[in-house]
Amino acid sequence: MSLIQLLPDHIANQIAAGEVIQRPASVVKELMENAIDAGATKIDVNIKESGKALIQVVDNGSGMNSEDALLCFERHATSKVRTADDLFSLVTKGFRGEALASIAAISHVEMRTRLEAESTGIQINIEGSKVVSNVEEACPQGTSFEIKNLFYNVPARRNFLKSNQVEYRHIQDEFERVALAHSEVHFTLHHNDSEIYNLTPGILRKRVVDVLGRKTNDRLVPIEESSEIVDLKGFVLKPEFAKKTRGEQFLFVNNRFFKSQYFNHAINKAFQGLLQERTFASYFVFLNVDSQKIDVNVHPTKTEIKFEEEKFIYSILLSSIRLALGKYNIAPTLDFDRETSFDLPAGMRSQPYNEPVIKVNHNFNPFTPTQSAPSAGSRGKKSENFSEAITKHGFGTEDAKTADWENFYSVEDSPKEEEQAPLIEEETSHGISQFLIKGNYIFTPSKSGFMVIHARRAYEQILYSALIKSFITNPIESQALLFPIEKELSKNEITAWESNAKMLKQLGFIGEIKEDELHLTAVPSVLQDETIQKALDRIIETIAHREIEKGEIAHELVHSIARSAAMKKMNLNSIEAVNDIIERLFQCENHTYTPGNKQIIDTLSLESIDEKFR
Repeated sequence: MSLIQLLPDHIANQIAAGEVIQRPASVVKELMENAIDAGATKIDVNIKESGKALIQVVDNGSGMNSEDALLCFERHATSKVRTADDLFSLVTKGFRGEALASIAAISHVEMRTRLEAESTGIQINIEGSKVVSNVEEACPQGTSFEIKNLFYNVPARRNFLKSNQVEYRHIQDEFERVALAHSEVHFTLHHNDSEIYNLTPGILRKRVVDVLGRKTNDRLVPIEESSEIVDLKGFVLKPEFAKKTRGEQFLFVNNRFFKSQYFNHAINKAFQGLLQERTFASYFVFLNVDSQKIDVNVHPTKTEIKFEEEKFIYSILLSSIRLALGKYNIAPTLDFDRETSFDLPAGMRSQPYNEPVIKVNHNFNPFTPTQSAPSAGSRGKKSENFSEAITKHGFGTEDAKTADWENFYSVEDSPKEEEQAPLIEEETSHGISQFLIKGNYIFTPSKSGFMVIHARRAYEQILYSALIKSFITNPIESQALLFPIEKELSKNEITAWESNAKMLKQLGFIGEIKEDELHLTAVPSVLQDETIQKALDRIIETIAHREIEKGEIAHELVHSIARSAAMKKMNLNSIEAVNDIIERLFQCENHTYTPGNKQIIDTLSLESIDEKFR
């Protein structure tokens, strides 16, 4: 008896579904792309419980006859490929005939479809690849799919689905990608009976604005280039509107969304010197390439594509975006009549500056013979020696060269963050008990050597411990803002904020959504003015751009508040303040690591110190 056997079709389909249908968003993508291939001009998507209860996609495309309606659920049944050569000249979204077979293998499917020339259509019900009904029915032209109980017969896969919020975000991402690629098609999206999108047909610019929000229109920089290798069009957002999180980077080839680190690098390089640190440029780039020079069949979900002439496309993409930024006076230009020695790096131009502090001794007499020039080592950080200063300020006598420059004039630069706290020492009978270095590190002796404490991380853990205890029993105390904060949000971020509004209010954030903006009227009282914006950015990133289980999101949000609040300048200029933070740290249940798993305490043994000096 042979050990090798052919798998039954329903098992083979379930295995294929593991590659093609990873989550509810995969179903939405495949059904929307099928509707595009069917020539639909209107596509309605209706979601319930983030696709776990229902995914409905209705289109007004060409529809199918009774024979094709059954065949479309067979594995590898396709109208797009007749020969192997067809794989290298594809212009449609789907072509392998795996999507509907995979969906039908792991869900309950109800499909209605009708050709324009027919008076009646077909209704088919399938459960786990088995056709349970096939009847004629009066229905509109086009095709309607209702997918229920996704992964009902693959419980392990269903258990691995994320929270409703995370799964819905993936659905929204797939919807936006298809909608952006086809601005000529009318799309709607409803989630739990609430309308999220109603995108009417129009030009590409209108579609981008409809998806991202009305204020985007003035921020778009158009790009366009035509060559024998590639035709390129689209938009990039002006550098000052770069986001601190990824998510608004869209690449399309022949109206198919794809991901490419290589081309993303070209776009980032075009923005070099224009973006603030840790921000990401937003872009919507559409490539039109000869279909015979790309291979879209290298990944199950078709998001990775091989390009025959990718190096040339890289160069064209880079130069086109640089040209567009320069054309709209965004990129830096060369001006040989302008003094450039005073220019700041682009990332520092928006940062506040501090004027030097000037100290003058009004009783100073540079010609007093008892004063002498300081040694080179004693001048520390002074900006120039005395003789240079005398010449610079117009004093020309030789006697001036021997004067005490430190007593005459000094410039104190604004201290850096790590230099703000002075060295603190406390003497005991055994020498120094504890001291603070560079405002961030506390050294204190232990039996075996020295304990090193990261002061800011210690404060973060102290705040987190206090806030989480308060959050469990009572709302975190809020402080009303004199002037409300207005922050523009994307559709995805608005949905995330509204979904978590109750929890955010418990955390001390009180506000409402007006059109595309969040109007925040109160924030947690633990936040200082200089830390509010950073905390808000982290909160939005957490709820809208990270995959976090529902049970963990409260801890993540409290951590975001504590981390932001801990960024304020710490007053550790006394031994009492240092002792207080150490005592409060050791009262925390976890005083070794922050909630973000950053180390707070380390120990330097005397043996390791001795080893360094051998």
